[in-house]
Amino acid sequence: MNKIVLSVEGLTKIYSNKQKQNKALNDITFSVKQGEVFGLLGPNGAGKTTFLSILAGTVEKTQGKINVWGFDLDKNPRQVRASIGIVPQEVNLDAFFSPKSLLELQAGLYGVTKKDRITNIILKMVSLEKQANSYSRSLSGGMKRRLLIAKAMVHQPPVLILDEPTAGVDVDLRKNLWSNVKELNKEGVTIILTTHYLFEAQEMCDRIAIIDKGNLVALDTTKKLLERISTKKLVLKVDSLDNIKHLAIDGFKFEIIDDKTLSIMYEKSSNKFQLLLQYFNKIGIKITDIHTDDGDLEDVFVELTKN
Repeated sequence: MNKIVLSVEGLTKIYSNKQKQNKALNDITFSVKQGEVFGLLGPNGAGKTTFLSILAGTVEKTQGKINVWGFDLDKNPRQVRASIGIVPQEVNLDAFFSPKSLLELQAGLYGVTKKDRITNIILKMVSLEKQANSYSRSLSGGMKRRLLIAKAMVHQPPVLILDEPTAGVDVDLRKNLWSNVKELNKEGVTIILTTHYLFEAQEMCDRIAIIDKGNLVALDTTKKLLERISTKKLVLKVDSLDNIKHLAIDGFKFEIIDDKTLSIMYEKSSNKFQLLLQYFNKIGIKITDIHTDDGDLEDVFVELTKN
């Protein structure tokens, strides 16, 4: 059984003012296993940033317990900080430092002795060894993102937190970045990911927690979350719909897209596809192509957070 590297029990954060109290986090409980890629998702204002800020030590929790790599946040805050590396959303680098000098400086700030530093290894892990001595200002956007990851790795934390790592990054750089993250994960680093690109979470994450309005509304494997989708969608190409004005079968919802394309929604649990074929044969519609869509994580996300 994998070791639990992060456990959160009853975590609550209340912001108070004279008018009212706002629960940014409400009795949140979950855990992350060693070696996982764990997704922490939620709409804007859900509480993700508050949670990361508590971990980073910039916000104090109201109540609850957090344990990282065996260290209690209340009793051993420095050890907790040393056990995590946080990659921020904003790119904030000194333009006149090289990647190598930035990592050396960051390692010194963490108290890593020169003999224990693995600067060159980290640069190779994030594919920046060729740019080791270049000015940071000369790096591309994707390289700067990878350098942020490298900075978070200088003290060799077992847990790496990526906060919106691909925000504003183009498709090629995004693929390159995820390739590097996957390699880090293969090396044994546990990854906690926040992102608004739900297709990334669907592809990358082993398990996902969804937070909405400070509440944990879902926690499961990506596969099981996708199984929550109850409807199936078919897009059919047909020979012609010129003379068809209305389509109707119990349990099916039809939408005519154009004179040769229609969309059909029905319950996955319903085993009525044969009825559909019989209906089309009866009214003289010939199917030329079928495309199925079982839905994706975005459908689950919308369903869980729409209220």
